[in-house]
Amino acid sequence: MNLYQPHLMRVTERIAETSDTVTLRLAFQDPSVAESFAFQAGQFAEYSVFGEGECTFCIASAPTRLPLIECSFKTVGKVTKALSRLDVGDTVGFRGPYGNHFPVDDWKGKNLVFIAGGIGLAPVRCVIDNCLDRRDEFGDVTIVYGARSVGDLVYVRELEAWAARADVRLVKTVDPGGETQDWDGEVGFVPTVLSDAAPGSDNAVAVVCGPPIMIKFTVPVLDTLGFSPDQVFTTLENRMKCGLGKCGRCNIGRVYVCKDGPVFTATALAELPPDM
Repeated sequence: MNLYQPHLMRVTERIAETSDTVTLRLAFQDPSVAESFAFQAGQFAEYSVFGEGECTFCIASAPTRLPLIECSFKTVGKVTKALSRLDVGDTVGFRGPYGNHFPVDDWKGKNLVFIAGGIGLAPVRCVIDNCLDRRDEFGDVTIVYGARSVGDLVYVRELEAWAARADVRLVKTVDPGGETQDWDGEVGFVPTVLSDAAPGSDNAVAVVCGPPIMIKFTVPVLDTLGFSPDQVFTTLENRMKCGLGKCGRCNIGRVYVCKDGPVFTATALAELPPDM
């Protein structure tokens, strides 16, 4: 088997999340691959546009929603711009799944707290939907999500669906100055809003993903709320390139994020060198 040979996928839907963020819904072209493919929440893949290159993103949809999968990305470079130009019927290369995953099965019976900022909602959304599709296995579900402005919020349809559920507590926020006249959420930075929401830490786990500065100030808030480092999970997928531990781009001390991660507990993060 050639580790570098991608499967071919067809774009079945293109969703413009924001002015610079796109979600592609993809289907395997080979029926046998579609039937056998499996992954776990938190794993990632390599997505390619032939003649342009490939990029690393999480699988943004839940494993409970196969055979279609989704990827979401900001258009910031050559490959993401090429991906963003694709439309229904176009072909995407796909390699994966790679990496470890969120230990969802270990969370049965626990309360779940999901905290995300900006496009960091993509890997969190995967595990949120995975858990909501298995809703009776878990306790309370709290989602805290923020973006710079109302126009930067991604997965607006999903936010509306989560807000409509009686078994989910959704707290959405935008940074000061990012609200609009009809904004019905909070105004404030994610760590502050999380502190005010004060989800309980007893028999709970927290999943955090977003800009590094958000994570830096969110983890101490979770500590104040009583979450131990082993109760806090995050993902470092933005450091990865090849997905196979060959290029070294994601190397941090003794760790290769693509092979040892991308999912880490706060305990594991604290053991990494300062360049993390």
